[in-house]
Amino acid sequence: MEQRVSLITLGVEDMAKAAAFYEALGWKRAESPDGVIAFDMVGQTLGLYPLTALAEDIGLPVSALGQGAITLSHNTHTKDDVAEILARAEVAGAEILKPAADVFWGGHHGYFRAPDGSIWEIAHNPFSTLGENGAFRWNGY
Repeated sequence: MEQRVSLITLGVEDMAKAAAFYEALGWKRAESPDGVIAFDMVGQTLGLYPLTALAEDIGLPVSALGQGAITLSHNTHTKDDVAEILARAEVAGAEILKPAADVFWGGHHGYFRAPDGSIWEIAHNPFSTLGENGAFRWNGY
């Protein structure tokens, strides 16, 4: 198996509401068959983090994370982008779980919960700069 994630599927109760949220963030749909809504993205990284530390970082009890306790992360080009994206997500209907703040490891991040319940981290990692096309790699390009 190649070391990559091809498709992240979110189970949502209201397809139209979920699609409208991501479109309000500026995402564009890809053509897909009926019953499926898809948004093409650039590269991702799958990160592992201790469950209790993740819950503490988000500011929720472990029981509130749901089964699987997973976050989706969107890394930004600049530190200022973090607050801007969190604000845009809030206007689109997200609940801000943690406002933009500096992190102990030298980065800057915040968290929001999308209307479908998915938890997103918006982060700027100065040690993992993005590629020209926005692609992420753990130690940068």
